[in-house]
Amino acid sequence: MENLLPWFALKSVPGIGNLIFKRLTDRFVSPEQVFNASQKELLEVQGISQRLAAAIQNAQNSADQDRAEIALAARKGYRIVTLSDPEYPPLLLQITDPPPFLYVYGDLSHSARSIAVVGTRNATRYGISAAIEICQELAALDITVVSGMARGIDTAAHDGALMGKGKTIAVLGSGLERVYPLENMKLFHKIAQNGAVISEFHLTAGPAPHHFPIRNRIISGISLGTVVVEASGKSGALITADFALEQGREVFAVPGSIRSFKSIGPHKLIRQGAKLVANAQDITEELPQAVKGHIARKSLRQDDILTGLPALSSDEALVFGSLGPYPVHIDDLVRKISMEPGKLSSILMQLELKGIVQQSPGKLFSIEMDNIF
Repeated sequence: MENLLPWFALKSVPGIGNLIFKRLTDRFVSPEQVFNASQKELLEVQGISQRLAAAIQNAQNSADQDRAEIALAARKGYRIVTLSDPEYPPLLLQITDPPPFLYVYGDLSHSARSIAVVGTRNATRYGISAAIEICQELAALDITVVSGMARGIDTAAHDGALMGKGKTIAVLGSGLERVYPLENMKLFHKIAQNGAVISEFHLTAGPAPHHFPIRNRIISGISLGTVVVEASGKSGALITADFALEQGREVFAVPGSIRSFKSIGPHKLIRQGAKLVANAQDITEELPQAVKGHIARKSLRQDDILTGLPALSSDEALVFGSLGPYPVHIDDLVRKISMEPGKLSSILMQLELKGIVQQSPGKLFSIEMDNIF
């Protein structure tokens, strides 16, 4: 088991924030090696001054309170996952200031195919319904739903994923021992059984107001994209969307009533270029091709009526999963799955030869229903 004490010790050095911590571990691999580095070596890292280098070299490698924190996590069944741990969310590793370690309750192994769904705490019936429906659809496609377990849209997002028998991740603005809001305690445990609850704050940290903008960057950073469902003009959900843009991730918005101030946020995002979302397909169309291929293969496995299909490659499964009983023009397929036209034509021809896709005049393609049903 990894020695966690050096991670806690380095994080506690005054002046070491997440950005500097990441630069140090990128350069020296582990906190132990950071502490063993010479002042000259430390000064080669961007952002390290002589004062900070001296503070690192004079830091204590352990503290009683750190040992107590680690022991409490173990007693409660939580894990502490560091930047060097294979379970650390791969998308979160890509942001500039990932947390040096996360407190985890549950399983994070499914985090690579995640979409964040966030919005107002004071949601309307429409917003709750839309969030639940979209998250059910995402769950059915094996997409993990990420949110903040707050009241309103966040709770609806987690509920929708669970209703869809999928995975969900909650990112808290407090420690795992300070569940907020308290009425979501049952949801807290249910999420851990079907995904994970995570936090970068120490176990007993309360839900301080300044924690929530900090945690919002994790919600967006752990996800391929962020969907905003109902938000006022000044909303934490819009902060999450801003983080998503900074991190190079997709931003989506669910439109609402023009008469509701809770539609101001999503409509603002749409005007700024966010994709309008009415269902999960509007989201998955923008995801990386590897994720689309996984969705297509899963759809084939889950649909009992397709068990008689011939063996398909991942590309064939991707193309076949993008077709339905109604003819689609090849140009629309190119845009839908972001595949080079020549390659797509070749795959469509292979699917025709296998008898599961038919071509109609005008380069229109559909599933060959007679050979499948």
